Amino acid sequence: MNIDRFWHLIESARSSATVSGSPFDEALVDVLAECPRREILEYAERFDEVHDALYRWDIWAAAYLIGGGCSDDSFMDFRAGVIALGRDWYECTALSPDSLAGHPAVVEAASAHHDEALFHENVNYAAREAFERLTGDREAFYKAQAEHRSTGRQHGSATDMGEDFDFDDADEMRRRLPRLAALYL
Repeated sequence: MNIDRFWHLIESARSSATVSGSPFDEALVDVLAECPRREILEYAERFDEVHDALYRWDIWAAAYLIGGGCSDDSFMDFRAGVIALGRDWYECTALSPDSLAGHPAVVEAASAHHDEALFHENVNYAAREAFERLTGDREAFYKAQAEHRSTGRQHGSATDMGEDFDFDDADEMRRRLPRLAALYL
C-alpha cells in the first residue's frame, strides 16, 4: 500500500466520523472492513511505519505536556492520535511537535485542564478489529500479519529518537516546545 492510499483511508474515516458523529476509531474499522484482507494487512504495515516514525523524544515531550505525563503505553496511544488527525497534522507534528499547540483539540484540552487530547488507544487496533469483522476470528489477524510480513520487509528497525532530555525540567520544555509549554506549564 502506498502512502497516499494509507492517508486516503484515514481521511475517509475522518469524514465518516464527522458525518456520523461516531468515534474515529469506529469509523476507521468500518472503512477498513470494506477492504480486502490483504489491503487491511498492508494498511497495518503502513500504520506501523508512520507510527514508528513518530517515536522520538521531542514528540514524546509534546505528549508529556499535553497528557500531564506520558508512559510508554500512553505514548503509543498519542502517536495513534496524531495519525488520526490526518496527513497534514501528522506531517506538521513530525516536522515540529510544537505545532500541536495550534490544534483546536489541544487548545481546548489545555483550557479545560483535560489530559486526554490526542490519546486514542483504539486506533492502534483498528486493522485487527476490521480483520476480525471479516473473518469472525480474533486471532486470525495475527497469523495473517505474520505470514504477510514474512513475505515482505521485516518490521521493527531501530528508530533514531533524537536527543533525550528531561521532561520535568520546565525551562528545557519551554525552550524546546515554547508554544505547548505556554499552554500547559
